[in-house]
Amino acid sequence: MRIAIVILNWNGEELLKSYLPSVTKYSEGADIYVADNASTDGSVAFIKANYPSIQIVQNTTNGGFAKGYNDALEHIKADVYCLLNSDVEVSENWLMPIIKTFKELPNAGIIQPKILDLKRRSHFEYAGAAGGFIDQLGYPFCRGRVFQALEKDEGQYDDIREIFWATGACMFINSGLYNSLGGFDEDYFAHQEEVDLCWRAKNRGHKVYYVGTSKVYHLGGSTLSNMNPQKTYLNFRNSLFSITKNLPRRKAFPIIFIRLLLDGVAGVRFVLQLKFNHCFAILRAHFSFYRHFGKMYRKREKANFILNYYTTKSIVWSHFVHQESKFDTLIKD
Repeated sequence: MRIAIVILNWNGEELLKSYLPSVTKYSEGADIYVADNASTDGSVAFIKANYPSIQIVQNTTNGGFAKGYNDALEHIKADVYCLLNSDVEVSENWLMPIIKTFKELPNAGIIQPKILDLKRRSHFEYAGAAGGFIDQLGYPFCRGRVFQALEKDEGQYDDIREIFWATGACMFINSGLYNSLGGFDEDYFAHQEEVDLCWRAKNRGHKVYYVGTSKVYHLGGSTLSNMNPQKTYLNFRNSLFSITKNLPRRKAFPIIFIRLLLDGVAGVRFVLQLKFNHCFAILRAHFSFYRHFGKMYRKREKANFILNYYTTKSIVWSHFVHQESKFDTLIKD
């Protein structure tokens, strides 16, 4: 099995200095690439001078996460792509459990490892944790991370199990599947494009897995922090995009209506917290969604839309009303 580890970079020289050493040390047998999104710092020169074995794919523009990977992967041949953030430290033997799972589970199209917090290594990290899920209204969450509540890793998720979505911070995907899906949706630019990709894959009958016997450590927040208004804008808008594209009409339209109302509640909450920029970000997200609705609707694929996509009816209700912050205690259906 030929694996290509592809690290997307934009002006991340300092990150590359910090995290490339673990990738090159512990990824024997894999081909390593850096896909550069038209950086203007010394990233490319640093790689050429210090890591001549790493191949560089030079993108002509900074098209964000989605377009950056789509453009780069056109030039890379492999059986499996590993899409790896530039702020991830990998661990010894991290690839072997992933390869083993691909071989033993032929229906596995996408896999993610355990994602731990680089700064607090005993805890799960926000982006991915122990595998991604969504609720009935399309809100994403993870085992090990519900909103801002992060669990301590005590071996409770050292399993291999099917999940709904895998994080783009460290995602392994069969190259044939990636290409057949047309890659990431570039209209997302960044954030939740991996949820959409996995949703489309599952609508076509493919499986997404979490492998807890492989672990990596993610710094997180190196592109946009969790409390950045631009991230609020992208997350709210892109989540609506995914619902529009990936649910049957009879379910999508009522859920979109409910989501718009709940987004309004979130906006009021931000105002009460004096986070006016985040409230404005939600308004921007809605106007952008309205502008793009027709385009997103036309992207709907003729597929067997899965109806058992959600784990709980409302992660918002479970977390904020019932004060549940762990996956195993969520109100299940």
